[in-house]
Amino acid sequence: MQQMPIRVYYEDTDAGGVVYHARYLHFFERARTEFLREVGFEQQKLLADFHLAFVVRKMQIDYRTAAKLDDALVVETQIRQLKQASIVFEQKLLREDELLSEATVLVATVDLSKMKPIPMPEEIRAVLAAQ
Repeated sequence: MQQMPIRVYYEDTDAGGVVYHARYLHFFERARTEFLREVGFEQQKLLADFHLAFVVRKMQIDYRTAAKLDDALVVETQIRQLKQASIVFEQKLLREDELLSEATVLVATVDLSKMKPIPMPEEIRAVLAAQ
């Protein structure tokens, strides 16, 4: 599991200082990107070395409690399931020990030139399987 700190800025909130619902997607996206970067597969490397990208195919978000302006948050990201051409991530947004939101994200391995799913290279699967 990887943890990434997030600070809530004014631009993340509505007029009442509450985090706008779409910003949770941004927080989760950044955390997945940093998860991949931490294990050696940043987006540009995936494209250059493997001619692929991980694209979101399906996402389910459960909003439990609102985050607010200036909150110090943490996004926890872990792999729940690793398949031949996809990954299921489980993500949680926390304020200290309080669960604010959680997401389940299905990410597909796609050949960007064809926009079609492809099997994940074994080099990538092996690294992700060890997480």
